[in-house]
Amino acid sequence: MIKKFIIFILCNIFIFSNLLAKEKKFSPIDKGMIALMYHRFDETKYPSTNINMKDFKEQINIIMKKNYNFFNPNNFDFYEPKTNKKFLITIDDAFSSFYENAWPYLKKEKIPFILFVSTQSVGKNGYMTWEQIREVENSSFGFIGNHSHSHEYLVNFSFDEFQNDIDISINIFKEKLGYNPIFFSYPFGEYSLEQKKYITKKFKYGFGQNSGVIDSNKDIFELPRFPINEKYGDLERFNFLVDLLPLQYKSLLPNDKFIVGLEDNPPIVKIEFFKEQQNIKNINCYSNNGSDWSKTKTIYNQNSLRLIFNEKFNFRRGRINCSLKDSEGWRWLGIQFTFKN
Repeated sequence: MIKKFIIFILCNIFIFSNLLAKEKKFSPIDKGMIALMYHRFDETKYPSTNINMKDFKEQINIIMKKNYNFFNPNNFDFYEPKTNKKFLITIDDAFSSFYENAWPYLKKEKIPFILFVSTQSVGKNGYMTWEQIREVENSSFGFIGNHSHSHEYLVNFSFDEFQNDIDISINIFKEKLGYNPIFFSYPFGEYSLEQKKYITKKFKYGFGQNSGVIDSNKDIFELPRFPINEKYGDLERFNFLVDLLPLQYKSLLPNDKFIVGLEDNPPIVKIEFFKEQQNIKNINCYSNNGSDWSKTKTIYNQNSLRLIFNEKFNFRRGRINCSLKDSEGWRWLGIQFTFKN
């Protein structure tokens, strides 16, 4: 009942804050929040989605030793700049290995997190049961998020199929938990503008899989997360990313992250920054267009940056990472596009 009451309050706070939403404004004091995305724990046969518990615990220790704080979703206030950097732990898919290996540790340390659940897989081999999910949900620091019903490549669905998939998951959550979670995570980080608009009607926050640091100007339905696994979870890289700062921007085009026509590949990407920001001309961007990652040409004009790609994106998911070093440290911005096969 307490969790349901909190969800009710958060929903009303969100509605009220939307009514008072102000124009985007650069915040020089915003240290940002880093959301980390995990999947499996101690399942070494899945290196692309697995993290070893030894490394996971060390990563948590790194955050603590740097005196950074973990963010409790009870206090989801994206409109307020973070004067002290925060970290949000997220786990996708609700694999059994999370419950067996990571959950006891997080419970002992009382570290807040969001567990994103795809309703179709619950109770199947290798996945958590509803009883286990409710155990997590009944804690004061474990929060449940919606991860669709089927966890398919939803951008391949017709809109009616997409809507049906989301509605099925919502109805199951209401039946099993008594409410639909306010958090949504796009499967594979893929979504079209039409799908995103539907998500805004059913949820309060949406998470992608593009890397980046959350700040008060980020779109709350395109929130970035750093994927952590065996390949991208080594301690040297982790030490670097935990100190990253937000690279704030005013707008980013195109609005639709699902690229359908061949003539739109590569897309025309334009980022508008705030006039108060310094050294934007020194930004460096890299993308995985063509056959491998390469540096992207940038054209800067009156607080706007245009990215010029010399080849088409061959991968289903096109990624762009931009970084900038200033007097405070490294700033990071990641973008993900999905290209129709």
